[in-house]
Amino acid sequence: VGVQQDDAKVAHFWTKAAMQGHVLARANLGWLERKKGNDDRAVRHYLISAKMGHERSVESIKDAFMAGIATKVQYAEALKGYQDAVEEMKSRDRYEAKVYQSPNPYAN
Repeated sequence: VGVQQDDAKVAHFWTKAAMQGHVLARANLGWLERKKGNDDRAVRHYLISAKMGHERSVESIKDAFMAGIATKVQYAEALKGYQDAVEEMKSRDRYEAKVYQSPNPYAN
């Protein structure tokens, strides 16, 4: 509060985080590129984060496809990548860990 937003500094730190695999930082870079009018770069960022399991990125690519910015191939690639990531994250061990940590594993 009371501090001017510095888009260059934001982009710098989001880029550093994205390069280290932070999915939300990657999606945020997509948003920032879209805001700047760099639609191709935005779609590329969203595609990477979709393949990492970020659902909102798939929706962003869908919106871009509906607006004629992303291609059908990019949208299909995002859907497939997202589904693969979600499937990869599923496992019996993850479920058992969730049950162990939470009194109600179905709450989340």
